[in-house]
Amino acid sequence: MLFWALAILFTAFSTLPTMAQPISKTGGFFSIFSKGPPAYVSEAALPEGWPLPGPFDQVVTKSYPAYRAAYTPSHSPNNGFWTLFKHIKKSEIPMSAPVEMTMTVGNEGSMKMEQMGFLYLSRKVGSTGAGGENVVVRDVPACTAFSYTWQGPRNDKTIAKAGAAMDAALAAAKVTPTSYRILSYNSPFISRAKQTHELQALFETDRPR
Repeated sequence: MLFWALAILFTAFSTLPTMAQPISKTGGFFSIFSKGPPAYVSEAALPEGWPLPGPFDQVVTKSYPAYRAAYTPSHSPNNGFWTLFKHIKKSEIPMSAPVEMTMTVGNEGSMKMEQMGFLYLSRKVGSTGAGGENVVVRDVPACTAFSYTWQGPRNDKTIAKAGAAMDAALAAAKVTPTSYRILSYNSPFISRAKQTHELQALFETDRPR
């Protein structure tokens, strides 16, 4: 998948302060292929106030600030990416991480992407409204989430594993989310084994209790 390929060619990725055991870029190129416990590889800046991904392989409750993002309806990650990439390039919006995928749950529990979003670094960047063909920029309110973070490929098997953990946590807490999303933090320049993703069940601010 060409998930962030051209974005990296056009945009200089920055690093962030350490948290959730990010891999140091001073360790050299081959550090991103080293074995060991899961460790977040930071390639791009996160939106203002955005928590780093993790902890890995467990469901936790996390809080997210209000943010601005450009969205396009798409069932294809590749198609959604290129539509949004043209938008941020034309509008001179910096590339950030993660890429957001709004998911719907089918009758058999499988998940399908409904839209993709590129997050802006802050709500001071750009403006809301139409952002080009099939692109709309919106301000998204703050929310809380049940979050399951994993390291490795994003495919039907790993999403199903994350979904099973999420379903168990939701059932134990006796709560129903308003929506689901997947956050993907890495480009194809990071090996699939070292890529970080989060499956999240979203609630309105201050929920669940």
